[in-house]
Amino acid sequence: MAGRKVNRLGGNQLSIGVGDVFEDGRDVHLACADVLDFLRTVPDGTAQLIISSPPYNIGKEYEHTRNLDDYVTWQTEVLAECTRILADDGSLCWEVGNYVRSGEIVPLDFIFFGILHDKLGLKLRNRIIWAFEHGLHARRRLSGRYESILWFTKSDSYVFNLDSVRVPQKYPGKKYHRGPKKGQYSGNPLGKNPGDLWLKITEEWEEEIWDIPNVKHNHPEKTHHPAQFPIELIERLVLALTEPGDIVLDPFMGVGSAAVASLLHDRRAVGVDQDESYVETALERVEQTLSGSLRRRALGTMKYQPNGESLARRPAEWDDQAEKRRLLEKQAEYENRS
Repeated sequence: MAGRKVNRLGGNQLSIGVGDVFEDGRDVHLACADVLDFLRTVPDGTAQLIISSPPYNIGKEYEHTRNLDDYVTWQTEVLAECTRILADDGSLCWEVGNYVRSGEIVPLDFIFFGILHDKLGLKLRNRIIWAFEHGLHARRRLSGRYESILWFTKSDSYVFNLDSVRVPQKYPGKKYHRGPKKGQYSGNPLGKNPGDLWLKITEEWEEEIWDIPNVKHNHPEKTHHPAQFPIELIERLVLALTEPGDIVLDPFMGVGSAAVASLLHDRRAVGVDQDESYVETALERVEQTLSGSLRRRALGTMKYQPNGESLARRPAEWDDQAEKRRLLEKQAEYENRS
């Protein structure tokens, strides 16, 4: 469709468009197209940040299962285009989990390091671990409760706004005990570096803002997409790795969480997905973001902690059964000794 102007709540007008060929000058450009076909229309050096969670191709309803070699070949083509599109001082963040093959897992971050570093020449700045508490339960191995975000840069000169993503100091009153700074506070008053493990460290440190729940059934951002990116996960990367007005591109945008995160912080957004229903939902969420009506988990919200409700209490029957087992084991032990 042709571009159109949409008013931001309490602010300026933004240009929004949907089309399978990239058009420069728009604040938001969404495409329903094959990812490679669309990326080939984007000029060199366009995006300051490219961020995505690519399909893992493990047989989920929204994925077309490929064998691993074909998957790697396809992703290499996509990432070669992304590297071309990335600005010289830009960053690429690739969020991945595991490929599952006959009950065996293949850690995709190992594979993507080989593509992005060894083949395409990008530089790995961090391997960020995003830990979450909920997900599918495994039966013959431990349940997976983390994914990796690989943060690469195109060069040694890159944008990194640490002050935008600092978290509260655990001991803000700590002081130097010796040396020329003796008696001065040792911590940065703006907060500390959040590190590369994104989860809550201790129960008393509730304001730690890197503990980010995944988007499950009762999450305010949940849509019909089965593997949705939480907006605040992307917000931190947008704040740290871009400046206002920069372009953030998601080549597997799903329902547009990266576009939403970008707009919330005055960045421009580009995204592509081949599923028409996802693109329609992404456009709706963009419009809701601009009108202020989008349901979302605000940046820095503390995670919900169950407090006394029945679902969080251990069933009395479990204790009764445990006690019966203990008595039976004790009786058997006594009989064996006799």
